Amino acid sequence: MAREFNVSTGNATLQGSLMLVFLHSSGAPAFNIEILRWWCGQAANATSAQQFIRIESQVTSFPTLTSATPASLKRQDANVSTLVGSTNGFAGTAGVNSSTDNAGSKTQILDDAFNVLNGWLQVPTPPETIVAPAGYASGVGMRTPTSVATTTGWAFGCQFREV
Repeated sequence: MAREFNVSTGNATLQGSLMLVFLHSSGAPAFNIEILRWWCGQAANATSAQQFIRIESQVTSFPTLTSATPASLKRQDANVSTLVGSTNGFAGTAGVNSSTDNAGSKTQILDDAFNVLNGWLQVPTPPETIVAPAGYASGVGMRTPTSVATTTGWAFGCQFREV
């Protein structure tokens, strides 16, 4: 059975152009992290506005996050994720809604834009999925590279598989 998990938050207040979700694979036990879905949207107002969104990897100096423990999507699976909720972005951790992104080197993987009234959903086909190998030095995350117009009422997350 696939080990699939969800990391998300809702009704969040953002603090600028920062990391929304950040996952960093663990070296032990050795599971790769395959991203199945990213999403982001806001419910604080009805004003149309375009927003940039980016998927990227980050190494060395990781974001400072709100701890987020992955929830199992396969409710009958007794296994918990190899990732644990943490605020530091180190290997083997998951977090959301950073308060600072720190100075770690970032590599852009995907850039996009969306209207905040519609939200953003990225569901890659199998050949397009991002896989962070076990023990990988970089974490992978979704961030807003520009400040959001409305900072309140945001919901965002990521679904992933441990393979």
